[in-house]
Amino acid sequence: MSYSIYTRKKAESLRRQGKSVKFIAKTLHIAQSTSSLWLQNIHLSDKAIKELQKNKIVGQYKTKLIRQEKRKQLLDEIDTNSLNRLKAIPLNTPLYQLLASFLIWTEGGKSAKSYVNFINSDPIMIKTFLFLLRKGFTLNEKKFRALVHIHTYHNENQIRNYWINATQIPITQFSKCYLKPNTKHRIREGYKGCIRIRYYDYRIALQLRSFYNSFVRKIGP
Repeated sequence: MSYSIYTRKKAESLRRQGKSVKFIAKTLHIAQSTSSLWLQNIHLSDKAIKELQKNKIVGQYKTKLIRQEKRKQLLDEIDTNSLNRLKAIPLNTPLYQLLASFLIWTEGGKSAKSYVNFINSDPIMIKTFLFLLRKGFTLNEKKFRALVHIHTYHNENQIRNYWINATQIPITQFSKCYLKPNTKHRIREGYKGCIRIRYYDYRIALQLRSFYNSFVRKIGP
């Protein structure tokens, strides 16, 4: 396809202004290969080079925003589908027990046989485990014991009160916080320490252990 002299001159003018080959092709409705061929020998001033560099950065930023938006849309779609699928699953006592056993299997003290032992620093994980345990079994809340592991830079009372609120376990069932050595060179902002929760009932501890072992035998990996 042939183009007018005016189109070529306009392309050269835009290039000297620091416009990209792709931008020029799109603006003048010409093939990008043609734009590249016309402009390959155009001398660029320092000002034009800076403009090209700026436009490249802007283009990269726009591309990043587009990717982030696409990712957000995908995540929203996945979240919606997951929620709809979960709504179809009946929540009942055996399911609560099974899910609690999985958390013990992955994050709990599997060697403990006379009590349930669970330790984590993630408040969501702790709350989820306690919810499943309380929904899955008939508990005596007085059998809970909690121990918070903190660093020397923590405020002990503030951290303990945080976990009391998160677990709904009374302060009288919390041990004195365990202080972990710390050089203070690395302080984790927002870190609330780590909490170990024990529930002293050997029957429930054995049931949880049996649940995940029985599940493994059932699926036979």
